[in-house]
Amino acid sequence: MPISLTLPDRVVLSCRAVLFDLDGVLVDSMPTIVRQLREWAAGRGLEPDQVVELSHGRGNLDLVRLVAPALDAEREARLMEAREVDDVDGITARPGARAALEALPPAAWAVVTSGNDGVARARLRVAELPVPGVLVTADDVAKSKPDPEGYLAAAARLGARPRDCVVFEDAPAGIAAARAGGIRVVGVAGTLGTAELDTEHTVPDLASVGVVSWQ
Repeated sequence: MPISLTLPDRVVLSCRAVLFDLDGVLVDSMPTIVRQLREWAAGRGLEPDQVVELSHGRGNLDLVRLVAPALDAEREARLMEAREVDDVDGITARPGARAALEALPPAAWAVVTSGNDGVARARLRVAELPVPGVLVTADDVAKSKPDPEGYLAAAARLGARPRDCVVFEDAPAGIAAARAGGIRVVGVAGTLGTAELDTEHTVPDLASVGVVSWQ
């Protein structure tokens, strides 16, 4: 069914499905993520600031391979995931997230995240947001963002062509993934500023997006 998304400056995007990144778009998890990454980096003799900077839009497995190639990446990623599932203190829904999801038909939206399934579900639960019927995580794809596999898989599972979807993203890797898949993308500022996102359309949060679905 057609969906109209109204952005600031009276920009209206028409689509049939909406694909959301999770962290920084639907949930505010950055303080928790930064704390966990700093502790992990310090415990392995790495520079915490660099690890945090390189983490944006990357899954744990890819991050470990990048910053600590000498470590057992799969083991480290499992340890990080277990910590993330257990430690959800301070995670909240971002402004407008709940209202946007409630305004969309359940079969017309999905979440695509570089995190693992258990982490995604834990964060949605503590933020009191619904778990979508289509949730694509690092467990479901061979290549994470900036590869478009996750977004293309979500579009296919919703029965929508990539060109008929709109992605909401807050990280350069996710924006690149959407573009590589031929999907329109709206940047969500917060984690990064508007200039760093380099998207045609940028919003401060989902509270500034109007959602109308035509039954």
